[in-house]
Amino acid sequence: MGKLNVSLLRYLTSEDFRALSAIELGMRNHELVPGHLVASVANLKHGGCYKRLMTLCKHKLVAYERGKRYDGYRLTNCGYDYLALRALTYRDVISSIGNQVGTGKESDIFLVADKDGKEMVLKIHRLGRTSFRKIKEKRDYHQHRNSASWIYLSRLAAVKEFAFMQALHDRGFPVPKPYDFNRHCVVMEVVQGFPLNQVHDVKHVPAVYEELMNLLVNLANHGLIHGDFNEFNLMLDDSDHVTLIDFPQMISTSHPNAEWYFDRDVACIREFFRKRFNYESELYPTFTEILREDTLDLTTCASGYSKDVQEVLNEALEMMKQGEPESEDEREEKVIEENNIKHTPTETKNLLQRYLDDSLALRENNFLSSENHELTELNFEKINISEGNNEYCSKIDIEKHVELKHEENDENKSQHVELENKPEVVLKKTKTFSTRSVSTIPPEEVRARLQKQMQKKRDKMIRNRIKVKGEANAAIRKKKENEDNIKQTIDFVEW
Repeated sequence: MGKLNVSLLRYLTSEDFRALSAIELGMRNHELVPGHLVASVANLKHGGCYKRLMTLCKHKLVAYERGKRYDGYRLTNCGYDYLALRALTYRDVISSIGNQVGTGKESDIFLVADKDGKEMVLKIHRLGRTSFRKIKEKRDYHQHRNSASWIYLSRLAAVKEFAFMQALHDRGFPVPKPYDFNRHCVVMEVVQGFPLNQVHDVKHVPAVYEELMNLLVNLANHGLIHGDFNEFNLMLDDSDHVTLIDFPQMISTSHPNAEWYFDRDVACIREFFRKRFNYESELYPTFTEILREDTLDLTTCASGYSKDVQEVLNEALEMMKQGEPESEDEREEKVIEENNIKHTPTETKNLLQRYLDDSLALRENNFLSSENHELTELNFEKINISEGNNEYCSKIDIEKHVELKHEENDENKSQHVELENKPEVVLKKTKTFSTRSVSTIPPEEVRARLQKQMQKKRDKMIRNRIKVKGEANAAIRKKKENEDNIKQTIDFVEW
């Protein structure tokens, strides 16, 4: 991980931080960010950006690595620290950084101060240390993601801790007061006391034991279980009052393993008091004694609540939607969906025949006025049905269909004679149907052209992906490797 050295922070320019921010943005979807992408995002010229990146690499704020397909830059923990500290400095939260006062399995603790000289604590999350890499299996920071960088997981842990600390402090729990956070850094007040594991003498041991057990029960009544309630995360002041720290691993009382975690926290305190102070009490809380008073697990999105409670909330929302009448927008959407139904060629032909049947039936029953008689005299010269091999609706079939309809009507015999003498049916165009042209190119050829075009686009994307400008020319390196493989193969065959 490396130590935090902030001596360089005052000498970095705004362009350096723009390059760092560009690499941070590029790491959302790149394991290694190419140099030209950094220059584009940072809005810097390529030569100037290259100079900045070399300076950042020199001070180990950025790491340059060679990948299998392309080369690029990666943000280090020190560079991520500089981005967070710069943001907190611009917000006037901190103005100076002091000594490191603590080191945990997943964090580093520093003393900081604001412009007025007020001391605070800066907690920097350091997930990914070799001694604590089971966090991806033990906690749900990355949720549905298959993989995530340790820097991003550290940021999620900081956000989670600040949310828990803020909610607990607002409800009067003995926790440090949170001030602000940025990325993977959390700023909180200084707790005047010592960790419980360093305390060997307590004035009144039963009172401290009772206070800790009441704190556990009070947390559970608000819907939360600490999950790591031990002597390392409890601070004891001179008055023997306890302050609770370290919250990223907190879970909900609705978690499937909530009872096991609660019993483990109780057992940790009982075992510590038995070994350190030779005190063992028969009174201790159990999970069945919990009485829920608040829903802090819902407001803080603690692990374990979503499966049961979220389903109940979704069912209630669905019941509310079923009881509400449809709005005008929903009705319009339904009408649009009904009008945009796509018909197959066979359905289109059936619709044409049905229209002719309906129009002639209306005319026979005198439902159409004399003005609307002209609407049924359509001129269908060629209607493309696009059925099979681009067949057209035959005029002779339409003529026969019209003649059969007129033969059934005795009152319109004169019109039937006129239709027989005409070479084709003369009908006027209505608003119901519209003619459109269809390509005569066979569909197999169209598919082949599209596949060829898509293959060209994929090949171009692959070529652009392995081409990296500057010192990171992975394309040339790949060609040299292929040439060496070919040469070795030829030499082996000749031998």
